Amino acid sequence: AMRKHRVRANHHDGGIMAKRSITIVGAGQSGLQLAIGLLAHGYDVRVVSDRTPEEIAASRVASSQAMGAPALSLERGLGLNLWDTEVPPIEGVSMTIAAPPGSGEMMPVRWASRLDAVGQSVDQRVKMPRFIAEFIRRGGEFIVREADVDDLEEYARHSELVIVAAGKGEIAKLFTRDDARSRYRVPQRALALTYVDGMVPRPEYSAICYSVVPGIGEFFCFPALTLSGPCEIMVFEGIIGGPMDCWGEAGTPEQHLDISKRILKDFFPWEAERCENISLTDELGILSGRFPPTVRHPVAVLPSGAEVLGMADVVVLNDPLTGQGSNNASRCAATYLDSICAQDGRPFDREFKQRTFERYWEFAQYSTRWTSAMLEPPAPHAIQLHIAAMEHPEIGRRFANAIVNPEDFFSWYMDPADAEAYLASVMQPSS
Repeated sequence: AMRKHRVRANHHDGGIMAKRSITIVGAGQSGLQLAIGLLAHGYDVRVVSDRTPEEIAASRVASSQAMGAPALSLERGLGLNLWDTEVPPIEGVSMTIAAPPGSGEMMPVRWASRLDAVGQSVDQRVKMPRFIAEFIRRGGEFIVREADVDDLEEYARHSELVIVAAGKGEIAKLFTRDDARSRYRVPQRALALTYVDGMVPRPEYSAICYSVVPGIGEFFCFPALTLSGPCEIMVFEGIIGGPMDCWGEAGTPEQHLDISKRILKDFFPWEAERCENISLTDELGILSGRFPPTVRHPVAVLPSGAEVLGMADVVVLNDPLTGQGSNNASRCAATYLDSICAQDGRPFDREFKQRTFERYWEFAQYSTRWTSAMLEPPAPHAIQLHIAAMEHPEIGRRFANAIVNPEDFFSWYMDPADAEAYLASVMQPSS
């Protein structure tokens, strides 16, 4: 009864609705986008970050953070499109699939297509400090603290809902692996990022330039905005134990850059031509590491029995191979915002938390399954589609646009029978 009374009092204070309070731990794409969305709906929102905005701006790059038009429109709806005049657009997608080394085949598969709507990548060191400033300006409470389990207990006592949006660190480990939805137990790629100036632009239009060398790994690059202005982000995905799994040799930023150039020269010579005069944007514009892609259960139970809800990378962590992290984070924030607002005074109980995640998973399952497929050697039907795309531009266009809406891959690309039917329809247009 006490508790009921307190909850009621929380909502009806002398006839005036008091605000519902929500604490979000983590100040990245998902946490800040959700927090700012909640402020617009009249919630009392606290964001807890382990770093100040100044520390974020002065830190190492965290991601390649490419975002497609659907995710960008979610930001725009919240007035968070703060870089439209400065950020170089990502206008298309190009794909090169080389023959495996030693196969004797020379001709790579190569196609390119414009996107129906442009994408963007804004370095999180540029973006998150601005988002934090907006959040504070719009009335949010911002706390700098490296939150531990005791802190979560405290937040759970004073907030109606606690959301964990910090994908790294101790509290992320509270969320347990979902064995049914997680395909891997070990890292699938040795990963590296290199932010550079001086790359020769693609002549036709800017693009996410994907290159695949079966048995070795993948490379892609695209334009972005960083602290010093426009740049290109290079992403290296080396098969574990293979010749691209070599980032341990880099002791200095310059060595990291040298290895980047060497990998291009050895395995992606068609990209090396554009990169002869590249230099690092800054000493911290590099990153390397590895992790197993994992889906986790969305509700973590604290020692007291209180429950917290995970979001974005905390609960669905994909390999960066397909560049889905920021798109997923943005979509997760939008889905959670809708669910929270629809709850309308009802408690944020276990059932609510699970249902909220399942609504996000309805979207995220597609990028997760597609990314897993891209981590495997390309299937024969997929190679056929890429070969056909060289003759039939609509195939490349469909692939390019599915990158920002991965559900589409499941009607024509993922399954051999669907692929065959789609190819037949492309080859024989109805008269």
